[in-house]
Amino acid sequence: MPDAERIPILVTGGAGFIGSHFCEKVIEETDWDLWILDKLTYAGSLDSLASIKDSPRFHFVRGDIASADLVDRLFRECPFQFVAHLAAESHVDRSIVAPDDFIQSNIVGTFRLLEAFRRHYKERPGSRFLQVSTDEVYGSIEGSGSADETANLLPNSPYSASKAAGDLLVRSYHRTYGLPLVLTRASNNFGPRQHPEKMIPTVIRCALRDQPIPVYGDGRNIRDWVYVTDHVGGILAALKEGSPGEIYNIGGTEDMDNLTLVGRILDTLRKPRSLISFVEDRPGHDRRYAITTAKARRDLGYRPAVGFEEGLRRTCEWYRRYFQTR
Repeated sequence: MPDAERIPILVTGGAGFIGSHFCEKVIEETDWDLWILDKLTYAGSLDSLASIKDSPRFHFVRGDIASADLVDRLFRECPFQFVAHLAAESHVDRSIVAPDDFIQSNIVGTFRLLEAFRRHYKERPGSRFLQVSTDEVYGSIEGSGSADETANLLPNSPYSASKAAGDLLVRSYHRTYGLPLVLTRASNNFGPRQHPEKMIPTVIRCALRDQPIPVYGDGRNIRDWVYVTDHVGGILAALKEGSPGEIYNIGGTEDMDNLTLVGRILDTLRKPRSLISFVEDRPGHDRRYAITTAKARRDLGYRPAVGFEEGLRRTCEWYRRYFQTR
């Protein structure tokens, strides 16, 4: 049962990579009552929540955000003041092979949450719903420019298309129903506890085992990288301070092409560049992502606190220990 003395927040996908770091931040920096809804797919684990699971403010519900009955029951039993929607299928390669799960989670699941919020949000004054999205919805950015929050959505993979669809649902529910909805879009995250299939953990694993490191195409695809604790700090700021109906880009401190990224990981681990192995490019591989974070800096006071080099050092050390046990 909810604690009547505390502000309740629902975090979807709280057992995932970004979600677990956000839940830690909620416990550490607020006095809110934390409720987590997570399906515990391959990308989620209760182990990621080990540092906070003994808190009296920690509540976990295993379930699917696409289940209308479950989601509505949760909102009836606990009319959440805040909802942070982080649950998502997010691996582009998987979306190319099997897009069905992405449609169900990123579109249908978002719809179920919005409907439940629409029915119940007035029971809690000051309610707010935050959708966590990705810079991939802007598509590949040509030249040297950057996408701001007004840029057109041009997704090029089933993953980014499903996230863009969820974002448009959020926009429509704000405009049509007047719901207090906020949206954030982040660049590539990295840090401890990311699933091993993602790029940086894959490179670290291969390097530590002196195995070939697969690099798509010519390795010149460019991404901006944000350390995960900086990203969740931006999410929390947007949840607290963001204006309803607004979008906020949350980025890192440095963008680089994939070949440069792999080289910096190898240098950190003191491994040779000869481990790099170029492989066939994946279909629809966007060449460059780039966003401007001026709005978040101005309106939310967002400032990345962890530089790329420090974040990479922490990440490499965490995975060095992680892969030693596997």
